[in-house]
Amino acid sequence: MNTITAAITAVGAYVPDFVLSNKVLETMVDTNDEWITSRTGIKERRILKDEDKGTSYLAIMAAKDLLAKANIDPLEIDLLIMATATPDMPVAATGVYVATEIGATNAFAYDLQAACSSFLYGMSAAAAYIQSGRYKKVLLIGADKMSSIVDYTDRSTCIIFGDGAGAVLFEPNYEGLGLQDEYLRSDGVGRDFLKIPAGGSLVPTTFQTVQDNRHNIIQDGKTVFKYAVTNMADASELILKRNNLTNDDVDWLVPHQANKRIIDATASRMNLEDSKVLMNIEKYGNTTSATLPLVLNDFESLFKKGDTIIFAAFGGGFTWGSIYLKWAYDKK
Repeated sequence: MNTITAAITAVGAYVPDFVLSNKVLETMVDTNDEWITSRTGIKERRILKDEDKGTSYLAIMAAKDLLAKANIDPLEIDLLIMATATPDMPVAATGVYVATEIGATNAFAYDLQAACSSFLYGMSAAAAYIQSGRYKKVLLIGADKMSSIVDYTDRSTCIIFGDGAGAVLFEPNYEGLGLQDEYLRSDGVGRDFLKIPAGGSLVPTTFQTVQDNRHNIIQDGKTVFKYAVTNMADASELILKRNNLTNDDVDWLVPHQANKRIIDATASRMNLEDSKVLMNIEKYGNTTSATLPLVLNDFESLFKKGDTIIFAAFGGGFTWGSIYLKWAYDKK
């Protein structure tokens, strides 16, 4: 029997129509376009303004985009993994609702939460299901409505985050393409540096926690930046060495879109030329679980069958890692 590898065979995406530009943010908080651009690389981000729509809406739209582009019957989906840090609600898994809404009623579904590394971790999980031989089509969605947990009077966070969703389909491959290797790590030292303080079992929601504005994301920017630069770069460098790859062997770097300076540091450690580093951070900001699939969707036409792609991400917790994947198709 031929060895099964797990390959990405289709991609899809969705971003809301409303554009929150740096110029608009200048009217909301004490900041300016030059300051934001020079420190983050972000020019604008998309915001889901509909109050009655949550992360599930973004995910459903991205999934439908993938299914339509790839002409796939949702009944063929075996499993749906929902990578998100902003589920619609506690307890009732968002991925379960998404699967039902897109017609994937033969699939089981669950949510996976590892902050900005959620999609990267989800790639590992999806590949493992495919490689087991028991599943043929695994739909992995990364989606976050970050505007629902951002304080738009806090300039350290509101300039960074946006809303969006991306989806990829994993299927078995017998040509040696798809996911080749992974290096995933975590460290609980990061628990206090990037978090939402209240609303969980440790600090349940009360009138006081709401009044004290403890349900929005906060971060120690300098500490998070330091850890992100070091760990994303280390993970990417390690996966190259472990697989005897040089910078010439790498066709594309698909990095988490949190900060252009972090991406630049990772590419520098890998000694990659700028043309191989894929970025759309200027358009979307940090969409958390959606950044990696949004990059894949935006640059899908560049990928050729057999291309070597390195993924890298860093998230709260802390969580981080790198994945080495060989692209499995040419876009038609």
